[in-house]
Amino acid sequence: MDQFGGILPILLIFVVMFVFMILPQQRKMKKEKEFETGLKVGDKIITKSGFHRKIAEVSETTAVIETMSGKLKIEKTAISMEYSMALNKKA
Repeated sequence: MDQFGGILPILLIFVVMFVFMILPQQRKMKKEKEFETGLKVGDKIITKSGFHRKIAEVSETTAVIETMSGKLKIEKTAISMEYSMALNKKA
């Protein structure tokens, strides 16, 4: 019984760490993945580097955005979910 009392605080620390650190990160990753798969042509986006553009083409892992000087092919992971969603709420 004494050994169980020594392991309980360590086990409790791992459970708390899992609930407050790992689960929220997994939820955020799932939401970002859903956002990336839901992107379509014509969506207004903001990239993580600050470009404000519309999507011209979409493939499985990349998107093409139009700029004044041509088109840029970017990874979908380079699109900021938070800023793009806030931009689309304003419009």
